[in-house]
Amino acid sequence: MMQHYPVLAVMLLFLAAFLVEIFGSKIAAIRNLITFAASTTALVLIYALIPAVMLRGEIISYWMGNWAPVSGYAIGIGYEIDALSLFFALLVVTTFWLSGIYSFGYMKKDHHLGHYYTLYLMLSGSVLGLVMTGDIFNMFVMVEIMTFASVALTAFRNESEGALEAGFKYLVIGSVGSSFTLAGIALLYGECHTLNMAQLSAILSGGLTKNSMMAMGLIIAGFGVKSYIVPFHTPAADAYAVAPTSVSMIFSGMVNKAGVYGMIRMVYIVFRAMDQSSVQMLLAVFGAVTMFVGVTMALTQHEFKRLLAFHSISQIGYVITAISLGSALGLTGGLFHALNHTLFKGLLFLAAGAVLYATGTTNLDKLGGLSKRMPHTTICFLVGAAAISGLPPFNGFASKWIVYQAVYTNAVESGNFLYVIITVTALIVSVMTLASFVKVTQAVFFGQLREEHKEVKEVPAIMLVPMYIMAALCICGGVFYNVVNTYLLAPASAAALNVTNYIDKMMGEGYADAAGVVNILAKPVEFSFWNPIMWLVLFGVVMAAAVLVIVFGENSRGKVLVPTENADPKYATFFSGEEEMFSQVGGSDLFWGFKKNWQGYYKVMQGLHSGIVTDYTTMTVVATAIIVLCCFVFMR
Repeated sequence: MMQHYPVLAVMLLFLAAFLVEIFGSKIAAIRNLITFAASTTALVLIYALIPAVMLRGEIISYWMGNWAPVSGYAIGIGYEIDALSLFFALLVVTTFWLSGIYSFGYMKKDHHLGHYYTLYLMLSGSVLGLVMTGDIFNMFVMVEIMTFASVALTAFRNESEGALEAGFKYLVIGSVGSSFTLAGIALLYGECHTLNMAQLSAILSGGLTKNSMMAMGLIIAGFGVKSYIVPFHTPAADAYAVAPTSVSMIFSGMVNKAGVYGMIRMVYIVFRAMDQSSVQMLLAVFGAVTMFVGVTMALTQHEFKRLLAFHSISQIGYVITAISLGSALGLTGGLFHALNHTLFKGLLFLAAGAVLYATGTTNLDKLGGLSKRMPHTTICFLVGAAAISGLPPFNGFASKWIVYQAVYTNAVESGNFLYVIITVTALIVSVMTLASFVKVTQAVFFGQLREEHKEVKEVPAIMLVPMYIMAALCICGGVFYNVVNTYLLAPASAAALNVTNYIDKMMGEGYADAAGVVNILAKPVEFSFWNPIMWLVLFGVVMAAAVLVIVFGENSRGKVLVPTENADPKYATFFSGEEEMFSQVGGSDLFWGFKKNWQGYYKVMQGLHSGIVTDYTTMTVVATAIIVLCCFVFMR
């Protein structure tokens, strides 16, 4: 019976999308009931697979219409759920379930919610189907459903400034990425005459031809577009900023992870290319550049959700860098950070949505002092900010620590100085991330409460519940990282490295051995353990000190001294004759010195982020050509 659970979960979400459109377009109670019932059932069905797949190491397979392989060839659509698939499926259903609960409160002021929840369910069903299918063309079909549902949800609030433009950019760049993916699939089918990923892996085990190298380059680029790595990231900032916040959370927690999953599945399982240093270096460079560009662009933003969008891009850079190493430690760190990114970035988006819901704006220069009116949102935001900045004992610290270890270990073992540079870059990016959230914390939650926001109230409890759940998970993931590794990360990383099991489950026992498939040899994962209790105590001491400073320094906090009319202007800045005046540090002036010193860099970035879709398309095509060229020139 259990082998039916994955298919039932996907079909249920798609069925619920049609039921919402038919029966729930005008009646909110029916609409919410169908959405909640479908998401909860899908959640239960996927979580029910944990004992078999994660704990006992089983792989679940399912052939649609019972079309099992005939004469050694897979001709039907198969679902194959190993620990890697289930790991990402758990992210999908958890994110969707929490975001759905949040939506019931956040979206109630909007119109046409029947269409919203229809698209919402289709998006979730497509991503869930993508991470569990064993057929590469079925994966492409799910990518297409995901893309067009994302476009429509991006432009859902079409009366908002920039919504239609963002949807159009997403449509164009997303379609280009999908076209590259389809072209790569066509090349593979022409060479191997099958679309089953297990059989493709077995056939390609004899070595990659020029045809399959080109296919790999195109598919990597296609999934790079879906994961928003630089330079494929350009539609993400606009889409994240203008989409409803519950959708922005899904984009960050689900959609970009679908791209990451596709890249892992392709390079580790289908093409089995992660033992080649050229592929490792290619992905590592893309990851490092994504990290750096994302965080530096975030520092300059004045809009809360747009800032979070660039941070989402930056954090995906950590994931890509880690999985590029081709080691168990790197893959574990990458998967751990993918999990943590879903949690802390989803939490931060929900906090931004709460601010927008309560105040009507996310402009950092028009906010301030909201901790006095929205204490619950402030607490949840601070947890998310600490986690994404890599502060102990939160989950972001644990996963970043593993990523640092993995990259540095690779630098030592390979003797490649570029990995040392990447390690330093990752550390610098973490510091800049912390600086960016210091800016947001000051601009939004502390400082002077603006007159127009003095009547602001905390958001409804139905919006706070998902935020507190995600905040708790951010803390538990850091303190109990060993539990996360044992029951989630270790099985998922082992599945990505154990190609033979994946092939034999779909094609029959001994199929991989007959094809000469050999698993990637990887060292066991070894962490440099840190004591979470010690870090928790240290964090408590620091927070207590901060509270004391805030409480006893309240009279002077947020104030500066300005000269009075009778003061000598020559000395007024330093001596007497001043009066108190509040100075709210807004989102545009906290790091003005940094932006001034880096004005040459930002001038280049401004040119690249022109907002013109033809420029973005050109960047996508050029980057794809570079990836394909690298596959041709440097791969063995």
